[in-house]
Amino acid sequence: MTAIISDRVERARFLKFMVVGAIGALVDFGIMNLLSKVFQMPLVWAGGISFVCAIISNFIWNRYWTYPDSRSRRISNQLFMFFVVNVAGLVIRLPILRFLELPLRKGLQNLAPGFFLSPELLAKNVTLAIAVGLVMLWNFFVNRYWTYNDVDKVKDGAISRI
Repeated sequence: MTAIISDRVERARFLKFMVVGAIGALVDFGIMNLLSKVFQMPLVWAGGISFVCAIISNFIWNRYWTYPDSRSRRISNQLFMFFVVNVAGLVIRLPILRFLELPLRKGLQNLAPGFFLSPELLAKNVTLAIAVGLVMLWNFFVNRYWTYNDVDKVKDGAISRI
């Protein structure tokens, strides 16, 4: 964690990882809302499918933008490692989706009428946001020090600006 704070290269990687995560979150939220709202799919299923779509998006962005200097492993091996880290993230995520949504929905029932989001939709999105935030921290650190541990510290300027 201190490397992110003190090392300019690592800080740039972390910021890029966060941008990639934001793109992944848009994919995740968009697909989850589409599947749960339009197709009436339960949150656990919709969230699982949206998570896989976000993984694919994040791997591509991280491989080619965040860690372009990570090339000592074949792409298939790196994708497998990235997938394993994200499956562990899914193990963290699914219980959050399963057990936090209902208490949040009950807590949000007293929202003023006319609020543009129903308590159900708001609870689903808040639950997903909490899960995404926790899993993002897990994913960054494990991917940085396992999946992409082959990146050397490069000279200042070798990492493109955000």
